[in-house]
Amino acid sequence: MSLVRLLGFRTLTCGCVSGRYWEIAVRREVQYIEEKGVSCADIGHQRNQPISPARAAHGFGATRAS
Repeated sequence: MSLVRLLGFRTLTCGCVSGRYWEIAVRREVQYIEEKGVSCADIGHQRNQPISPARAAHGFGATRAS
């Protein structure tokens, strides 16, 4: 387990909530599905699972954490 810093989050069109984090130890950005939407049919959206960089770049907004 490593330290991460929340960069932002967004509710996706399918209803899932995705969070962006900065992994401090290895200096990289990661994105996770935080909550699965009740009507989401995407089998790739599993709670607490990372999203691939290619999928994350598609449709992720700029909501920032404070």
